[in-house]
Amino acid sequence: MLPFLCRIPLFSTVKAFDEPAGETERQMADSRVGVWRERLVAVLSLLTSFALAPVSLVPAALLAVMVGALSSTTVEVVRGTTPADWRLLLLSAATLGSVPVATLLARLGVHIHKRRAGALFGIVETTVPAGDGTLRLLRGIGFVVGRDAWAAVGHTTVIGLAGLLFGGLAVLLIAYGAGGVIGGIGALAATLLTSGSVQVTGMALVVAVLVAGPPLVVAGLWVAPWLVRLDFAVMRRTLFDSPQVRVRRRLWELSDTRSRMVDAAEAERRRIERDLHDGAQQRLLSLTLTLARARAKFDRDPEQARELVEEAQREARAVMAELREVARGLHPKVLTDHGLDAALPVAAGRCPVPVRLEVHLDERPSPRAEGVAYYVVCEALTNVAKHAQASAVTVRAERIRRRRDDLLRITVIDNGRGGADPQSGTGLHGLSDRVEAVDGELFIHSPPGEGTVLTADIPWRA
Repeated sequence: MLPFLCRIPLFSTVKAFDEPAGETERQMADSRVGVWRERLVAVLSLLTSFALAPVSLVPAALLAVMVGALSSTTVEVVRGTTPADWRLLLLSAATLGSVPVATLLARLGVHIHKRRAGALFGIVETTVPAGDGTLRLLRGIGFVVGRDAWAAVGHTTVIGLAGLLFGGLAVLLIAYGAGGVIGGIGALAATLLTSGSVQVTGMALVVAVLVAGPPLVVAGLWVAPWLVRLDFAVMRRTLFDSPQVRVRRRLWELSDTRSRMVDAAEAERRRIERDLHDGAQQRLLSLTLTLARARAKFDRDPEQARELVEEAQREARAVMAELREVARGLHPKVLTDHGLDAALPVAAGRCPVPVRLEVHLDERPSPRAEGVAYYVVCEALTNVAKHAQASAVTVRAERIRRRRDDLLRITVIDNGRGGADPQSGTGLHGLSDRVEAVDGELFIHSPPGEGTVLTADIPWRA
């Protein structure tokens, strides 16, 4: 199952109107430094992809070499140019032996790439536990020579080629630019020291290299984040979003979330029952007793009976307010009547941590999408208040336009301690179940000490 897909979103800098000029300039300088730091990190990521690319291509290369050698030898045996002796049998055995070696290496490569995706982009994947007995044996055989094993060979090949392409482009630009500058300066210095003069053609070449070097380095740094996005898109599409993976993931999600949704519904029912029993039911009992006392005093003490009736009216208003609170916990009326624009400030007002709202919606999404989005915000703010130790939270709601289906994207950002683990908390599982129930996706990026970014992509017409 893949319950959580986590990524690092891109955020735009928002300027506050009441900030002093010096503070704004400092923040702009820090933002520029952060951008270049991000580009350097992107270059390092591309260098890692470039370094891992040859290793990723080993399984396919091993199979290609062994199968090619066996095919060539077999053709020669058929033609009669090579005798069919023990060398053919040895080559056949080696070719068969290379199959599990290649698939196991591909499995290891897929595991490494998934771990790298988790470290860089926060993607977390869990799998279905294996069975026992014969089923486990069959799965063991399929692990080595099954469909997934051959798919792993294809996946590592695609990722390796992408790493060579994207990482090689960044390395080419930066290394050629920096190497050209360093080499040009060295060549110029060596020429001046040895001969004391430089030819016009040689000087023109050195100047051209020196002039072209820095722009190439800047171009490599500038294009690096886009190449990282392309590399990540290939990795995600290959490892996590292939058709087979999507089908199996959907089946696993349905199997895994069914019991949790039943438990969540039962817990919600018990909460409502407890709230009604401890609150509204007790108030209604008190109201009944007050009305009974007033009825008994109508004839003997009309004045006191009137006071009891007024007390009963106050109790009735309190019961109505409490029932309204219970209903608001299920689905607030302001959300139904006015949408997320009006409902999110209500949810933010109940959070003890200061919340900044950024709502950019040109129209209302479907009621189901609004309900899921409101639930995500409320649960995320509750988690922040309980666990994050944050001093500020930003909640953003926006419409992401796509060619097929638009998305309602909810982003909750806090500056707390981070380290949120999707596998250890039932609250995050509940959020994931609620979002996945409408074919949405939940993204979490929570490095320790750097806060948490929770993003929910909900279909606009869910």
